[in-house]
Amino acid sequence: MVYIKYALWTSTRLFFVKKLIKNPIFRKISPTNDNFFNTNKPMNATRLFIHRLLLFGLVITTLAACNPKAEKPAGEEERSEAPPEMAERPNTIISLESAKSIYDNYSRYRVPNIKKFETEQRAPEKEFEVARFVSFDLEMIKQYIAYVEQESKKAGVTPNTLRFYFANYPNEARFPDGKKVIHPRQNSIFVLPTLQDGKNNWGYYIGADGKAKLIKDWVKANGDGEEEDPKSKAGFLLSLNSSLFQDDKSLVMNHSSSGPPPGGDFE
Repeated sequence: MVYIKYALWTSTRLFFVKKLIKNPIFRKISPTNDNFFNTNKPMNATRLFIHRLLLFGLVITTLAACNPKAEKPAGEEERSEAPPEMAERPNTIISLESAKSIYDNYSRYRVPNIKKFETEQRAPEKEFEVARFVSFDLEMIKQYIAYVEQESKKAGVTPNTLRFYFANYPNEARFPDGKKVIHPRQNSIFVLPTLQDGKNNWGYYIGADGKAKLIKDWVKANGDGEEEDPKSKAGFLLSLNSSLFQDDKSLVMNHSSSGPPPGGDFE
C-alpha cells in the first residue's frame, strides 16, 4: 500500500514537470526556444545541463519512493513513556532516632532476661546468644503477598492485614514434622493474612474445599495449645505451617533468617 502511494506521488510530480517545461515562460530559457526540447537536434550546453538536472531529480525521487518510512497503524499516535508513579511515603515510617530508641529498649529490658532464662533454666549447659532480628528476602515477601492475594481471590475473600506473631523455636534438633530446627531456642516470628469477620480481623487458611476458614476455629477443633509439656506446646504452635494442614492450604510464612545484628546496625 505504501509503495503504491509513493508511485502515484512520483507520477503526479512527473506530470507537473512536463506541464512546467512546456510553459512558454519556461521555454524562453532555451537558446533555440521551441526546438529546445526537440530530441532530434543536437543538445547545446544549456539544454544538456537542464536535461541532466531533471534526470537527477527523477532518480532521487524514485529512490525515495522505494524506501518509504514505515507507517504507523491507523489510529496509533506518538506516545511518550509515562514517568513511573512515585510511591507515597507510608505514615508508618519512623525516624532513625526512634528506631535507635526502641532498639535500645529491647537491649535493656528484654535481652538480659531472655539470656538469663535460657542459660540458667532452659539449657544451662549450652551457650546462648539472643537473636535481635528476623529477615526475609524482599523478593520472597513480594512472592508471598502475591500468593496470598491469588489464593484468597480463588476463595472469594480479600486479605485485610498481615499479622506477625512472635514465636520461639524448640530446644530440639527437629520439629515434630521431621524438619530440621535451624535456630534452637531462638525467638522468631511467623506471618499470616487476616480477614475482616465482624468487628475483628482473624487469621485464615484455605480449606480443602477451597473456602477460607478461620485459624481460631481450627484451633478449637484440634486443641487450645495449653498442653503442659513444653515440647508438645512448641510442636503444636510451630506446626501451623506444615502438619496442621495435611489437606488444607496454609498461608502462614516462617523460615526467616535470624540472629544477632551483623556488625550491629544500631550498636
